[in-house]
Amino acid sequence: MNPYHPHARRDRGRLATIGLFAILAALSSVFFRAQVLGYTEFADVGRQNRIRNLDLPAPRGMIFDRAGRLIADNAPGYGIAVLPAPSDTIRARLERLREVIPISDERIERVIADASVSRFEPVWVLEDASFEEVSAVEERRSEFPDLYLEVRPRRRYHGGASLGPLVGYIGEVDRNELDSVFVDDPRYAGGVIVGKTGIEKQYETLLQGTRGNRYVEVDARSRIVGDFAGIEDRAPQPGQDITLTLDLELQEYIHSIFPDSMSGAVVAIDPADGSVLALYSAPSYDPNVFVGGISTEEWAALRGGDGNPLFNKAVQGTYAPASTFKLATAAIALEMGVVRPDEHMPQPCTGYFAFGNTVKRCWNRDGHGDISLLEAIRDSCDVYYYQLGLRVGLRNLLEAGNRLGFSDRCGIDLPSETPGSFPRSEQFWVDRFGYRPTEGETLNLIIGQGANDQTPLKMAQFYTAIARDGSAPAPRLYRDRDPDEAAGWELDLSDDAIEVMREGLRQVTANGTARNAALELWDFIGKSGTGENARSQAGLAFDDAWFASIAGPWGEDPEIVVVVLIVEGDSGSGAAAPIAAKSADFYLRGKYGIPRTDAQTVRERFNRGIPTPWAYQRRDPEVWRGAHLRARARLQAEAARAAADSALAANGTGRDR
Repeated sequence: MNPYHPHARRDRGRLATIGLFAILAALSSVFFRAQVLGYTEFADVGRQNRIRNLDLPAPRGMIFDRAGRLIADNAPGYGIAVLPAPSDTIRARLERLREVIPISDERIERVIADASVSRFEPVWVLEDASFEEVSAVEERRSEFPDLYLEVRPRRRYHGGASLGPLVGYIGEVDRNELDSVFVDDPRYAGGVIVGKTGIEKQYETLLQGTRGNRYVEVDARSRIVGDFAGIEDRAPQPGQDITLTLDLELQEYIHSIFPDSMSGAVVAIDPADGSVLALYSAPSYDPNVFVGGISTEEWAALRGGDGNPLFNKAVQGTYAPASTFKLATAAIALEMGVVRPDEHMPQPCTGYFAFGNTVKRCWNRDGHGDISLLEAIRDSCDVYYYQLGLRVGLRNLLEAGNRLGFSDRCGIDLPSETPGSFPRSEQFWVDRFGYRPTEGETLNLIIGQGANDQTPLKMAQFYTAIARDGSAPAPRLYRDRDPDEAAGWELDLSDDAIEVMREGLRQVTANGTARNAALELWDFIGKSGTGENARSQAGLAFDDAWFASIAGPWGEDPEIVVVVLIVEGDSGSGAAAPIAAKSADFYLRGKYGIPRTDAQTVRERFNRGIPTPWAYQRRDPEVWRGAHLRARARLQAEAARAAADSALAANGTGRDR
């Protein structure tokens, strides 16, 4: 067929027309899909190429003590971030940057790793940059157009090292937390600062705020050219403020008087409602060192430091409670009705007690003689308690001890509380040691040794019950915590039985082992303990020193319970009792507006040559009570006069004018 024939040319023209329309139709459909159907998708891609969404961190909620004093708040801080780019580009940027400010190799690798995960979000190079570092970068701003500088909230702790294990520390959220703990909470993403331990962790969801957003426009080289006005910025919302039951002044005071070379804990509780007044663990650490990230060297020093500063000994450490547990034995025996307060045991204390083939000795090798329960509490007589424990019986002791929670947690609102260690049944010995226990196991348990280890917080909870009506609420730190969140327990004891135990404790500080820790103004009573530990049993260290105490105005309800543990402190009455006494005196003087003094106990006053006539009146409760009340009234009157004079002087009408 002739290709130039008119019919052939007409057919080719038709085909060309059809092809042209097909191409135009295809192009039209592509344009329609891109500009109409896919407008949102492609607009988002274009926006991502030129707009960056910068998260604005939210301030964490502030933490206050019971009097409204600041424990933790937020100060203005500075952050330096690098905008998204390929890894090689980011590395080059950071290498140039560390010619101006110090950046470790470890930090550079961390930034590059984070940038590979977050393709469109800035990555923080320094979350807590100093003013000098930010100034150095700002002076060379033209050299670093791909860096983002921001004012961001910086956590600040006002109690310093007195609060370390209690308030805890903060750090950047990790992937495991995002995938498990915070998986359903939109407030959390990479780079968000969260509580890692202590109060910061316990109330993280209250303290955490909601991040804001700021939109900036970047050029083709990812350099910020200005704010983007097309999308409204969203301001961050701060977290919720919380108020603790803690007394910050008392917490700081305990930190100042605790031996700085020793490990241990101090717990102070208001028996009225179980609120925690102080919860101190030594050695401690300053949580401010974690703000903005902690160096590898500092972290290693804390983790491997002497005394394990990161370990909260008040709620996580368990130790043989020693003679402080004897009051629990007395309470159980009185509850069961197997002993009367004035009852003497068949065998007087001659310094030892024979049971089968075992001879158990009293701490007093010369013996205490024929004494009653009240006197046994005063003298901490082991022989009396050996016989009392046998009367109670192993099975009854285990049942009562577990009912009182000595194998459970207290229920305090802190993470990682350790339960007490107390056998739940006779099966404990079978599982642990492979033998059936005999009644002789009570001889160790009832004096706070053997398979009996407790936290200082648990012993404080028990002594709170003695300070009250026999009931012990769950200790709490958050003022607004619902009391029903954790139930306490109670002893079935009469008021007379509780008063007998209190009188026994009163005798300890009146003319017993802790008489040198007596206080002038307050009814300070308590029980010392000297607990064996693995090192002391091997002859390598001293025993642990305990003192559990109750204090308040004479003749009125107790107002503070203080338990002190000094690891390897040797003597409960010599090392722990003075700290308990001074802590109680400091708190009560502040509560009643009485001037504080650094010569508080009998021994301190004796060493300074200060007369203590009231100390010789302690054997007569009525006389001693009168001395307490007169001294307290005198000091309160002097404080009132001093306050009045100060107010007059401030108004310009004082006696000096």
